[in-house]
Amino acid sequence: MLEVRWHGRGGNGAFTAAKLLGHAVSIHEGKYAQAFPSFGPERRGAPVLAFTRISGEPITDHSQVYSCDCIVVLDETLCDVVDVAGGLKEDGVLLLNTQLSGEAARKRYQFENVKNLVVLDATKIALDVLGSAIVNTVMLGAAAKAAGLVSLDSVERAVDEMMSPALREKNKRAIEMAYGMAEGGAQA
Repeated sequence: MLEVRWHGRGGNGAFTAAKLLGHAVSIHEGKYAQAFPSFGPERRGAPVLAFTRISGEPITDHSQVYSCDCIVVLDETLCDVVDVAGGLKEDGVLLLNTQLSGEAARKRYQFENVKNLVVLDATKIALDVLGSAIVNTVMLGAAAKAAGLVSLDSVERAVDEMMSPALREKNKRAIEMAYGMAEGGAQA
């Protein structure tokens, strides 16, 4: 079973990304998936978590994800207040939305023990392509490739089925850009 933890702030769309991933693998790749949030009465901007589980077998565990194959950080300021790398498996992938280089991010956030760190400026992609700083689909595209979670085609089909027509094409372009960047060696 693959387990993914999404770190965001209220309004970032972490749960939307988790649901898109779950939909993509379950509907278009024939796997089992769970996608669920972990938040209470928090307001916009408060730290939130979302989770996605992916398996070839039915998933009976409904607890929070503690041991992660992939961790996706939508807002790097969370690194200062939350142990975002906690629970990452030894060969797991941590994706970080940042303008920092991989080396600078390792030093700044003490990620020396993170074997597979992928950094990209998802905010810039989102602003350029979407016209807003909501990075959830950008980071989904990067995670799909960097962690081998799901095919690009399956993600794009999920976007077509789950997003409003006005948002689909822009989000698919943003996903493709991030997918290509992760493929091109954004790892640090």
